[in-house]
Amino acid sequence: MIHIKDIVERPSRADIEALSKFSPATIHEAQGRKGALSSRLKPVDYRMKLCGPAFTVRCAPRDNIMLQLAINYAKPGDIIVVSAGEYEEAGSFGDVLANACLAKGIGGLVTDTGVRDTLQLKELGFPVFSLSVCIKGTVKETIAAVNDPIIVGGEIINPGDIIVGDADGLVVVRRAEAQEAARLSQTREDAEAGYIEAYKQGKSVIEVSKLESVLKTKGLVVDI
Repeated sequence: MIHIKDIVERPSRADIEALSKFSPATIHEAQGRKGALSSRLKPVDYRMKLCGPAFTVRCAPRDNIMLQLAINYAKPGDIIVVSAGEYEEAGSFGDVLANACLAKGIGGLVTDTGVRDTLQLKELGFPVFSLSVCIKGTVKETIAAVNDPIIVGGEIINPGDIIVGDADGLVVVRRAEAQEAARLSQTREDAEAGYIEAYKQGKSVIEVSKLESVLKTKGLVVDI
């Protein structure tokens, strides 16, 4: 017998809002270059963004019965994260299920299989990140786990971890590390703003990045 775990320890709204201000790239760098999901997972539309707690589900390849159960039990703001074996040749999610998600206030979908109805998904504006786009339908046969730790995009995703995504990709932040990740991300953004201002003031890349001593140590000789 398989039990659906409907209880997820979610991060606070404040932690989610704090992280939503930053790009996945900034968060990835700020938290020590960790948490980036595979670059193969991309949004259906480059304008799509998401940030929220992971509601995890396992699906058999080319089978979306558990995805539909996840939609049924997910809470407003949740990001449904699907582990389906990195199977590209299936369209497991489309405009009908997207409308179901929107009606419930679900925050987005991340799946390591395919989706379809991409034109409609773009028009709906529901954030969908997937491994592929495929028109092939799915069956509804295999029961599996909801809200267990899963691996998606090469990263372990725990229920309640924060998933952040934009046009460039996805990053996961552990729930317990959310506040520190936001603090470090702000520090990084402040530093980068300083770099940009320095460039505008006429400083060189070598000056701003303090590369002179590094390049000298590596034996770089510039002939001018």
